[in-house]
Amino acid sequence: MQALHKNQLEMMIQRQIVERGITDARVLDAMRRVPRDRFFPGEDKEVAFEDRAASIGHGQTISQPYIVALMTASLDVNQNCRVLEIGTGSGYQTAILAHLADVVYSIERIKPLLDDAWERLMEMNVRNAHFRHGDGTLGWPQAAPFDRIIITAGAPDLPRTLLLSQLQDGGIAVLPTGPINEQELVVVKRCGQELQVTDLCPCRFVKLIGQAGWSEV
Repeated sequence: MQALHKNQLEMMIQRQIVERGITDARVLDAMRRVPRDRFFPGEDKEVAFEDRAASIGHGQTISQPYIVALMTASLDVNQNCRVLEIGTGSGYQTAILAHLADVVYSIERIKPLLDDAWERLMEMNVRNAHFRHGDGTLGWPQAAPFDRIIITAGAPDLPRTLLLSQLQDGGIAVLPTGPINEQELVVVKRCGQELQVTDLCPCRFVKLIGQAGWSEV
């Protein structure tokens, strides 16, 4: 990692994440090990460390660093976890999860984004992530159940069918849900056939498109 970008990364972690109350050492270490600028096109690398979401093309975004850290910390991933990620996007969140979990299964509906993310993670020698092109709202039933589920696009409602069929009992999910302009980032814990929901903060993500999400039009 270039010295300049390494310094920018460390400043990003201290000012945008630690100073906002996220101090989980494993999450901070994972974010230090993943060079965020590698997930931006050449001409956009200078915005990689800014405190905001950024476009990655195809109408999609990479979340601001704080939101990535908040979602990751709230997911409470450990090295024994099998994680389902819905919305691969640039692959940045995937790479961070791969440093924390046993294995990550990531689904993306936009094929060019998926291809680019796969190439990035292969170049970074991430070998415990599996990728699929398809409707993320249907999950990955062949690999279920999962200990953790993270959804990086906003669902209109809590995806109860997905969570009750593919999240392990006792497992945790983190996702945004609600109307486009009034989304809430939530943590969900499955307890038998009950889903315990805790609000984290207001947020704004792109739409979760699919059979159990928003329509594309």
